[in-house]
Amino acid sequence: MKELIYGRNAVLAYLDNKGTPKHVYFQKGGKFQEIESRVDRRVNITYVSKQALDKMTHGNHQGVVVEIEGYAYSDLNTILQDAKNKLIVVCDQVEDPHNLGAILRTCDAAGVDGVIIGKHRAVGLNATVAKVSTGAIHTVKVAQVTNLVQALETLKEAGYWVVAAENGVEAISYSQLNVDMPIVLVLGSEGKGISRLVKKTSDILVTIPMHGSVNSLNVSVAGGILLFDIVNRRA
Repeated sequence: MKELIYGRNAVLAYLDNKGTPKHVYFQKGGKFQEIESRVDRRVNITYVSKQALDKMTHGNHQGVVVEIEGYAYSDLNTILQDAKNKLIVVCDQVEDPHNLGAILRTCDAAGVDGVIIGKHRAVGLNATVAKVSTGAIHTVKVAQVTNLVQALETLKEAGYWVVAAENGVEAISYSQLNVDMPIVLVLGSEGKGISRLVKKTSDILVTIPMHGSVNSLNVSVAGGILLFDIVNRRA
């Protein structure tokens, strides 16, 4: 299945990670030497109008669109085998591509070993995710699974503790979490939070105490706070 990547930073990140596009579209009259120098000579390049690029995309393309064969997923076993920092993120029914892109960007910065997403009722890897992630979609391993609960059970068998971000009465403050253990951090959907079965499978529930008038944070913001607290306290 063909997919698109657009925006200068997203395209450069794809090319710098040895991606080979099927086709590259540049806006007529633009200056793209930095990108052009990275494109293999065998790749088709077409110069088109801004209006043509606008029709192809749903965001700020910055004059460049790359067509690729599809986004590459990893598998759970590969993530486990290659894990160095023993820190994995699971996204439970996250549907907004902007949130998933922001989570991947944070995961790259925090050295997360991989991200696991579901195939159903969740966003997959797409052009918007790629652009928001500013290239992290190509550096962070992402596994897409049909059953998150089974994936969590596999991770637990491998020695991981499943820590779910949840604003429930059973949750402890994130500052009380023991971070010196292999951790799977579960982030729930924007509206419904963590699903019942995933919550039941979790070992520990953590919350971020709110001190203002709102009672929750955007999922990507919450993920950033929790991940960097783990990373900093481990260090």
